[in-house]
Amino acid sequence: MTRHSFSFGAHYDPANLGFGPMICHNDDLLDPAAGYPDHPHTDLEIVTWVLDGVLLHTDDAGNTDELRPGDVQVMSAGSGIRHAEMADAASGPTRFIQTWVRPDESGTPPRWRSEHVAPGTGLTTVVGPGALDIGTRGASLRIARLAPGATVELPDAAHQHVFVAVGGGRLVDPSLDDRELGSGDAVRLTDQLGATFEAKADTELLVWDFRR
Repeated sequence: MTRHSFSFGAHYDPANLGFGPMICHNDDLLDPAAGYPDHPHTDLEIVTWVLDGVLLHTDDAGNTDELRPGDVQVMSAGSGIRHAEMADAASGPTRFIQTWVRPDESGTPPRWRSEHVAPGTGLTTVVGPGALDIGTRGASLRIARLAPGATVELPDAAHQHVFVAVGGGRLVDPSLDDRELGSGDAVRLTDQLGATFEAKADTELLVWDFRR
């Protein structure tokens, strides 16, 4: 099962093609041994964050990995790469969030990298400056794991995509009405300053910001 935030495949909506350089934000839940067999990509920055289970990655550059909760993967498709992503048959259902971002340059050599991250109580940068690099200047992915009652200040950015992967809480923005967000909800903010998120349950928050 996949929940799409934007137009994707047969789910076409000309009014919802993307947000800034982000053109795909999918919430995937795979049964054991299910997934996406070998297929190609070009000129995309593909970022994967695993929430549950084990996601098996292989590609035609010889990279292989077993991605587990807390693992982040960045694949720069560039001039072309083929890969497969399958849920491990022995690890139960696998849930992951995958985002596609337009790169600054086309036709670059394909690259792949991954890293395990242990987010703290505030926002931890997992992709972007100081973390795994991405071929889109000004783009960052930050993760927060929050206990009930904890508050995190969201970074100021021209475009910001806030997604509640687990749990829920309240988004407080000085220029907007407060918004209650539950698991699977997302908010797109444009040129908003001083927004905060207050968790009302154990929460995992994914925040993309694009600063140009």
